[in-house]
Amino acid sequence: MTRVQLVHLAHARSGDKGDTANIGLIAYDPAHHPLLREQVTAARVKAHLAPLVAGEVERFELPKLFAFNFLLHNALGGGGTLSLRTDAQGKVLSTALLRMEIDVPDEVARAVAGTGRVPAGWSPAARPEARSPARPHHGGRRP
Repeated sequence: MTRVQLVHLAHARSGDKGDTANIGLIAYDPAHHPLLREQVTAARVKAHLAPLVAGEVERFELPKLFAFNFLLHNALGGGGTLSLRTDAQGKVLSTALLRMEIDVPDEVARAVAGTGRVPAGWSPAARPEARSPARPHHGGRRP
């Protein structure tokens, strides 16, 4: 077994309704849906997003779409106009979920390596000093 981030197995989209965030998680390959069903539970999502979600996490299955919908209650600091968070609508929560790792068979890990929304050559071990001179890192500021 190998641990891989969900970004290699699925895509996601998130939004809000008041103080509840909603994340849809959709398998790229229907063959990977059982892995997601088994390992991406409401409890695991709650643990992964613990600093951001104060309330309960619910999971709803959409089997014909090979997808799941997660409701994250009390996750937006009051939501919309009440929240002081920079992401009051929970738009980046889908990206945060895609960073979660699950165990997959080695052959699945090999098959999905470099797929998903991962730039070619990207590695979590890449450091800013390893960037190419053609694309310097500016720490969020442009010169």
